[in-house]
Amino acid sequence: MSTRLQVRLDDEEFREIRRPAKARKTTVAEWVREALRVARARQPQRSQEDKLKAIRAAAKHSFPTGDIDQMLAEIERGDGLGDGP
Repeated sequence: MSTRLQVRLDDEEFREIRRPAKARKTTVAEWVREALRVARARQPQRSQEDKLKAIRAAAKHSFPTGDIDQMLAEIERGDGLGDGP
């Protein structure tokens, strides 16, 4: 199922949208749908407050860790899951 969306633009706005659509050899409607998909994909999936709550909850835990310089050196060498160098 699809739903019609009507958006009123003045003539200049419409011309500005028609140019890139024409350059991509597509319709204005398809160009607008793609622009809306891109805008929707850029929206955060969670609120800033939800993200902060998750960080605060994680910060309450205490896990063993190694020396930061040693860990960085191991990362640089590619150490980790492999059996050897």
